[in-house]
Amino acid sequence: MEVQIFGVKKSAETRKALRFFAERRVKTHFVDLVERAASLGELKRFAQKFGVGALIDKESRRYQELGLAHARYADDRWLEKLAEEPLLLKLPLVRQQQRLTVGAAEAEWKGWLEGAGR
Repeated sequence: MEVQIFGVKKSAETRKALRFFAERRVKTHFVDLVERAASLGELKRFAQKFGVGALIDKESRRYQELGLAHARYADDRWLEKLAEEPLLLKLPLVRQQQRLTVGAAEAEWKGWLEGAGR
């Protein structure tokens, strides 16, 4: 089993996800969104499952700094904004084959591991 984790090193939730999988000896591929932004295609994959609104961290400092509380963008524009500004994302974004999660989802990750016979 291998998982891909999109996040930033400063994010406590991202560090929790990395630790969760490391403690269970699951191979991870970490994508630091500060160094390399997520592609629009990758973000669209998460948006198709959860909706664009679920990807936006409305509590984040960056969301407040940019004054987006009253922004009314179309989904495509939000995806572009999220690709440009990774600190607006609810982190971490975790992918294991076709399975996806947004934010800390330890219960779901445990289910993945049980399904893989770990």
